[in-house]
Amino acid sequence: MVGQGDADRGREPEATVADRLRRAQDTLSPAERKIARALLGHYPVAGLESTSGLAARAGVSAPTVVRFVVRLGFGGYREFQQSLRDEVQERRASPLTLAPMIADASRTSELAEAAAEVGRTAVTQTFEALSEKDFDQAIALLSDQAHRITSFGGRFSHTLAQYFGLHLRLLRPGTTVHTQLLGGDSGFLVDVGHQDVCVVFDLRRYQRDTVELARYAHGRGAKIVLITDPWLSPVAEFADVVLSARVEAPSPFDSIVAPTALAEALIAALYARLGTAAARRVREADEAATGLTVE
Repeated sequence: MVGQGDADRGREPEATVADRLRRAQDTLSPAERKIARALLGHYPVAGLESTSGLAARAGVSAPTVVRFVVRLGFGGYREFQQSLRDEVQERRASPLTLAPMIADASRTSELAEAAAEVGRTAVTQTFEALSEKDFDQAIALLSDQAHRITSFGGRFSHTLAQYFGLHLRLLRPGTTVHTQLLGGDSGFLVDVGHQDVCVVFDLRRYQRDTVELARYAHGRGAKIVLITDPWLSPVAEFADVVLSARVEAPSPFDSIVAPTALAEALIAALYARLGTAAARRVREADEAATGLTVE
């Protein structure tokens, strides 16, 4: 049966402040865009400041900030800040604090039903909140073959970086997957610069070495495409493109189902954008691998 402590875990998650910002970004006024940039640039800390503090950070008036949060759907600044405080707790969640959706007496059918429902909801919400502008910007960076592309992630998210990087390598030249260890590839540290795009996968709990490697690459002039969760890795503070995916799971461990679906959407769009060049490269790679696969 479903675990007693899991009503909250099984509930459909509410949109984060960052989700609301992305959905509203095309309708924001110039002053509101300043507030949005200030929030996302120091998320969620900037929103926990006073109205005058956030206003000063954004270069707008305090009443403009209040009107802005109401526009996002909050009853006022206090409700807006409470939502951010709740997000801070979500960011800190771990397998030790997340309750599973099933109990040890649950039938297999209940597990399958719970897993399917959570997975469907996570993927659906991920793509409903996806910013077309940000997605298109990511594809523009990834398809520009003047750029070298390096993918990397953390302890678990590095698996996504490897999966994504293997596909990129089939689609275009100049791609690699970085080692997980900061300083593990000194050549990358020396070479990274303005010609590079780093695709960073960082899901809660965010890893210091992943964040610092991304920060180092950004400081050297590399463009950063971040794939993260709705609560936003610290990499979002300096990333050029931020794409988020839901990570809810039936277990106490965060899921990579929706982040994988998002990565696969990028791969599909990149294949379409590169056109015949990608198709030719995939065909040549398949021919080169003849004999490696089992018919």
